Amino acid sequence: MENNLKVYKSDKFDVEDTTSLSLFLYPHSLAIFAKDKNQANIGIHYYTKFEWNEIESLLVSDPLLRMDLPAKIYLHQLEFSLIPGVLYAPGKEETYLSFVGEQKKDNFYFATPLDSNNIQLVSYLSSKTKKALEARFSEISFYHGGTSFLSYLFKERFNLIGQEILVCILDNYIYLVAFTDQELSVFNIFEIKDKEDILKYVSIVIAQMNYDKNHVRISLFGATEHFEVTNEWGKEYFHHFRIMKPHSNQNYSHGFKHLKSGGLFESSWQFD
Repeated sequence: MENNLKVYKSDKFDVEDTTSLSLFLYPHSLAIFAKDKNQANIGIHYYTKFEWNEIESLLVSDPLLRMDLPAKIYLHQLEFSLIPGVLYAPGKEETYLSFVGEQKKDNFYFATPLDSNNIQLVSYLSSKTKKALEARFSEISFYHGGTSFLSYLFKERFNLIGQEILVCILDNYIYLVAFTDQELSVFNIFEIKDKEDILKYVSIVIAQMNYDKNHVRISLFGATEHFEVTNEWGKEYFHHFRIMKPHSNQNYSHGFKHLKSGGLFESSWQFD
């Protein structure tokens, strides 16, 4: 696994300066952000290949994870449900997710409020993974990984036009979001093999939402370089197409060489 590890840190990085951690578990990779007392990022360990069942061994081998610090865990779980805040009832998460797929009885369920509590993003993790994480970290909180991308879009919603499709690439998956008149209409995740799959899913949503192909704006975030997505390619198919980098709510310590080409959305914007 160490051969898959990329390390980014400040010139004066000292592991003892770490006061909290943020872990982003993607479908097949893992990013660990070490933060100092001012919540600035001072180091990142990025495992480009990672399976969730490897977390127990990593908790004892990775020097950042060996520390008992407050930890925020963001899980890009493929199964989730969006529930309107006025309808959400705590304790009913298993019921909400039963429409997505059959749930195991020992799953741990959690929900993340978004858009001023107007939406709850409900998801889960296995009890085994939860126990492994809680055995390492005495102070821990869980979030669905999609909260970072969605929270950014809600903050930017008043810059959106009437028909918007926004895509974030991570590993070999995409989050696909549609806003109609600045209101959330679609939020889903799809597995992709190449950029033609991105085109396919975007086209499906355009048809489903009855959007005007000459009016709808398509914006892509994340690991676009990995799939050789360019503005020139996108504009062959869509009148309004752009590759975007999110505004940043992340600070980095002096001399930090962070993920300039990794394409991690969370290197710029994290939900908190």
